[in-house]
Amino acid sequence: MKQQCDKNRFSPPPHWQVDIINTNPIFAVITQAFAELGAENWPSLATLNQWLTNDYRFVTNDKLEEDGRYYEAFIYATKTIPCREQSWHDFFGALIWCLFPQTKALLNQLHIAEIKQHGLKQRSKLRNKLTLFDECGLILCLEHSAQHHGALLRSHQWQQSFVQQRQDWWRGITPVIFGHALYEMATKPFIGLTAKALFIDVPEGFSQWPLANKFLFLDSALCNSIATQGLLLDSQQLTPLPLLGVPTWYPPNEVAEFYTNTNYFRPKTKAVMP
Repeated sequence: MKQQCDKNRFSPPPHWQVDIINTNPIFAVITQAFAELGAENWPSLATLNQWLTNDYRFVTNDKLEEDGRYYEAFIYATKTIPCREQSWHDFFGALIWCLFPQTKALLNQLHIAEIKQHGLKQRSKLRNKLTLFDECGLILCLEHSAQHHGALLRSHQWQQSFVQQRQDWWRGITPVIFGHALYEMATKPFIGLTAKALFIDVPEGFSQWPLANKFLFLDSALCNSIATQGLLLDSQQLTPLPLLGVPTWYPPNEVAEFYTNTNYFRPKTKAVMP
């Protein structure tokens, strides 16, 4: 059975290992954005707060436990983000807050709005989508020359996109991880690791922009699209994408035969007629 982006089935490395981040190409953007990650220990809350550019702050998880409120409600009320010590999941979650401060704040606000409307126990469709994107989201930035890859990947034409038109990746297509659970599970990559792809149009030449400019653009574009265009409720968004199929992110995928594993690169299921 294919394992999805499900952190409940996954155990990350028990200790901090900077080599995991330095040697795995999935984390290349992390090492570029946060040069101080070469340390031998977990980054401190003080260091994480130095990287955060909005008026939120990271605090120890003890603050949440003492307060007793629901996680999202605590963040909304206090503008502080609880972080468990020595937790890969919370560490990567903090980095996403640093890279996408506007979008993460918006997702928190939308969670609270949904809870106020539907209650804490009843999860609405939008609230489920918010969680799915937050945990497992992969942004596929498509320049005009590569927009057809959106249709290919949505229809599970893996060979056409990943193999036959591989040259478009990292030129017309720039993949950017948003879901912190994806980063957590990339510490021990496994066949079956699947992201939820969100497709977004970007200007031509985006792939060559400086990294900081890319994140500023994406944070603003995502925030606007999610807030005003119902992006997460679009049925063409958050479609499954085998994460280890992304070119350069997993060395075995340099061989075309890697993509013939139909248990991982599954064909599109045909709709059953009533």
